[in-house]
Amino acid sequence: MRIRDIQIQRVSLISIRSFEQVVACIDAQIGHPDMTAFRKNISETQNKFELEKAVQSATGPTDLMEFARYDLGQIIRKETGEATPMILRLVVGNPLIMKQMVRAVRDAGSYAPVTILIDARPDGVHLSYDRMASYLAPYGSDEALKVARDLDDKIETLLATTTK
Repeated sequence: MRIRDIQIQRVSLISIRSFEQVVACIDAQIGHPDMTAFRKNISETQNKFELEKAVQSATGPTDLMEFARYDLGQIIRKETGEATPMILRLVVGNPLIMKQMVRAVRDAGSYAPVTILIDARPDGVHLSYDRMASYLAPYGSDEALKVARDLDDKIETLLATTTK
């Protein structure tokens, strides 16, 4: 058994917008494919060009798409019976970006797609993201790090525009 220490960099921003406004802003910038249909489309592609076309048709203006959405607050609200907390985990990414990272560092498949956490607190709506480059830095692949940094830039730009 091999154990590797990985130091993670977490990006956190706070928005004065409402939780609903923050979620709507992110939703407007990422694709929301029907995942069953998307997986079928991907499996039916015959080559790199068809694959790229299928992925590009599923992404939004940021070149990202939603893979899954978890309303973590809903679980807590069931227990408390209150309207809060509002906590949402979005799993977002782009299979073509993931492919580039995994080709260089197989373990990148453990980290992609990525999580954006949206959490309403008394001081505002917190948006958090763990940088992909920090996950991949210990593996020493310049190729994977370049792709990871580009992905980090996409996510961080999305978060920054959401908080304005």
